[in-house]
Amino acid sequence: VQLQASGGGLVQAGGSLRLSCVASGSFTSIDDMAWYRQAPGKQRDLVATITRTGSVVYVDSVKGRFTISRDNAKNTVCLQMNSLKPEDTGVYYCNADAQRSTKRSNYWGQGTLVTVSS
Repeated sequence: VQLQASGGGLVQAGGSLRLSCVASGSFTSIDDMAWYRQAPGKQRDLVATITRTGSVVYVDSVKGRFTISRDNAKNTVCLQMNSLKPEDTGVYYCNADAQRSTKRSNYWGQGTLVTVSS
């Protein structure tokens, strides 16, 4: 299973970006999907998750600004980021649980860099 993330870039504070991640390869289904981010010199932290049925959870710092969504038919997950702040800067990673036969495994994408300038 491969996760390909895209959509990062440089944006001024207050601006918006939309990240996308598509899952490909051999799997029965994609279950929970999520976005994580890793700021320079810090650990990778959860930003938002979404279940296959659409239940979402956000970290407090992005509530009201970020929206996670998914398209199960296209095996994609998106993160709409509005009102961006410099502290949102980091590498954003897509994460997914994929079911292959009777086995469920967790996968990471390669990351996409988001830089928010003040």
